[in-house]
Amino acid sequence: QVQLVESGGGLVQTGGSLRLSCVASGRSFTFIRYGMGWFRQAQRKEREFVAAIGRSAGTTYYADSVKGRFTISRDNTKNTVYLQMNTLKSEDTAVYYCAADDGLVLSTLSRRYDYWGQGTQVTVSS
Repeated sequence: QVQLVESGGGLVQTGGSLRLSCVASGRSFTFIRYGMGWFRQAQRKEREFVAAIGRSAGTTYYADSVKGRFTISRDNTKNTVYLQMNTLKSEDTAVYYCAADDGLVLSTLSRRYDYWGQGTQVTVSS
């Protein structure tokens, strides 16, 4: 019903920046009704929360590990959520996933999200 497609990943040096995008679509899909989140999974590690943004963009959550460096935003006219990643570190290396949650309350828990993208690889080289 809902399709999420991430883009913008790649290889970047420590201290550099990347901007990830996630475009949502689907039959009878209403983007503004979904909270959106970014999660990441590093090799040999569990998936972890990165950032989330509410339907109106008035509420945002960030993991402590990225606060001050990453910014989540959304453009409801384009059905797109973004993750601006600055001052990247080697520990940011992971597959990044966007996810959509049709619940009424924005969540940082992966199990609360209903739809997931295929992921995009971010590799930070030192």
